Amino acid sequence: MLPYGRQTIDDADIAAVVEVLRSPLLTCGPLVARFEQALAAKLGAKHASVCSSGTAALHLVYAALDLGAGDEIITTPVTFSATAAAAYYVGAKVRFADVDPSSGNIDPASVASLIGPKTKAIVAVHLGGMPVDLEALHDLADRHGIPLVEDACHALGATYHGTPIGGGRSIATVFSFHPVKHITTGEGGAIVTPSATLKRRIDRLRQHGVERDPSHMQQPPAGSWAYEVQELGWNYRLSDLSCALGLAQLAKLDPFVARRRELAALYRTALAGFTGVTAPAESNDRESAYHLFAVAIDFAHFNTTRARVTEQLAASGIGTQVHYIPLYEHPLHKQRCGDVGPHPGADHYYARTLSLPLFPAMTDADVGEVVAQLHRVLGDSK
Repeated sequence: MLPYGRQTIDDADIAAVVEVLRSPLLTCGPLVARFEQALAAKLGAKHASVCSSGTAALHLVYAALDLGAGDEIITTPVTFSATAAAAYYVGAKVRFADVDPSSGNIDPASVASLIGPKTKAIVAVHLGGMPVDLEALHDLADRHGIPLVEDACHALGATYHGTPIGGGRSIATVFSFHPVKHITTGEGGAIVTPSATLKRRIDRLRQHGVERDPSHMQQPPAGSWAYEVQELGWNYRLSDLSCALGLAQLAKLDPFVARRRELAALYRTALAGFTGVTAPAESNDRESAYHLFAVAIDFAHFNTTRARVTEQLAASGIGTQVHYIPLYEHPLHKQRCGDVGPHPGADHYYARTLSLPLFPAMTDADVGEVVAQLHRVLGDSK
């Protein structure tokens, strides 16, 4: 089976992890700071904090921004549940903007229509690795005095106006290091921010709300062992084992992303002229990191259904996925958000999207086989 995504692990990755296994510290050791510094330097960011998952990263950002009961965030419904669920963790509510029906990315005009006195953050998701219209969203955020958070769990290695995602001026940008993402730490996540104050708060929250720096304690420390639990936090640390793997993987980010772009270009060439199948949208002012290659298929044109197509492709050894069922269709989010009103852009995008296999270890021939099987399956249907 050719999956839609998969990690790439080599001997250098394995050696890096083994080295930590032979060291005195498996967690809370020096590799954490090294990984954070390397990630920040790679992205041109001032500060980075790593944590146990992309979900944890979102939770930490929302908590560090003091979002809580009575507050609202505005985000996209075309995303993984965590983008919204992490707001529920801190007691905040979620309002869903609509999306561009061609890219699936959040529509700034729809965001503008939802901003109100309870809006405390705009959370933009770079779907599939393609950056959103950050300029328009920053204009909105600045005009209303609202922080902009980027959920870049799909977008490590992407650029906007030539600047790496994570190296811009958003208050926080969140990444995921799940195995299907651009680099992996097994599980893991990170937050980058231009704010030293926000990083300090995030670092405290990821470790039970513990403060060990005497200059930031509320009482003079009784000795070198002293620490203060200053607020409710969580155990969201990332181990040195994970950070060793992350450092080794980060060194290969550029070739990983370059290969994803090569594969995407091969897909575009192979799909050219395939009526009823459209490659992901591109833009001249930004570069996708191609976490996904999500095509739009007019299933009605082929007199078939997405379920039938995915089953037939799977029978031929080709794995696909759908990113995503709009959140307002899920029971949890229906319960939390109620009737969200019409979202024609999101509905249109979801009805047609299908993610084809894309990961660096794929061969050129794999792309040809995927497209050939897609032609066969859709041709038979029509």
